[in-house]
Amino acid sequence: MDKFLDAAIEIGREAGQVLLAHRGIGFELKGAYDLVTAADHASEQLIMKRLKEWFPTHGIIAEEGGRAEPEAELIWYVDPLDGTTNFAHGFPMWNVTLALASRDQVIVGVIYDPLNRELFTAERGAGARLNGAPIRVSKTTTLNDSLLATGFPSRRRHQNVNIHFYYQVAMLTHGVRRGGSAALDLAYTACGRLEGFWEFGLNPWDMAAGTLLVEEAGGQVSGMRGETMDLHGRYVLADNGLIHAETLVLFDEIFEGRYRHNMPGLPAPDWELQHG
Repeated sequence: MDKFLDAAIEIGREAGQVLLAHRGIGFELKGAYDLVTAADHASEQLIMKRLKEWFPTHGIIAEEGGRAEPEAELIWYVDPLDGTTNFAHGFPMWNVTLALASRDQVIVGVIYDPLNRELFTAERGAGARLNGAPIRVSKTTTLNDSLLATGFPSRRRHQNVNIHFYYQVAMLTHGVRRGGSAALDLAYTACGRLEGFWEFGLNPWDMAAGTLLVEEAGGQVSGMRGETMDLHGRYVLADNGLIHAETLVLFDEIFEGRYRHNMPGLPAPDWELQHG
């Protein structure tokens, strides 16, 4: 498996240099609200080219539309620029993310933050590392003492069901961060900077590498109702494992419309309408 990780590290670093070279070039709209930059395209082109050179029979699924052998047994999930909106505005929280999955089980993950020169890596069964040094999740045992992170969609954030989760968790913990990069939120959970992360509506390339990092760093990953982790699922919860059960109890209450802290001005969500 080392050759897979070595390739992901080399390609991730190369793509990071491409992104650094594209800072300040501008952006366009992908749909009504989502941004896409020249950097996204340039990074994805490089990653696709290099992965095809290294592993011509592997599948590749990339955020900006790149596809190759999507039915292959081994598939790379690629986000050439996670945190595009941050990148476009000069906010320093963005990265390159690559993960390799075998029949939907992630076996290799790399998240590279070129601004901070932080390289997060993980191999299934071999642990997680930051710049080559082993990392572990935090030892915090209660939600009350925890710092978590989440994310919201680009449009109609005030109508998104996650606002109810955000409010309840924020009231019960040291706080909730919304940095705009799911991959880095997961990486920070893996190395103990955060106790946990949850989000609705992620794509496989958003969370594949990061969820492996959390697991290999000693944490726990599941759906928000406690389901087995699903790369194609509609939501994810990743944490240090010590607060997992307590967090699931809280989430169950919110899904049922029972709130420990009333949130003024917003009606309870229609879960059937939101989730089908």
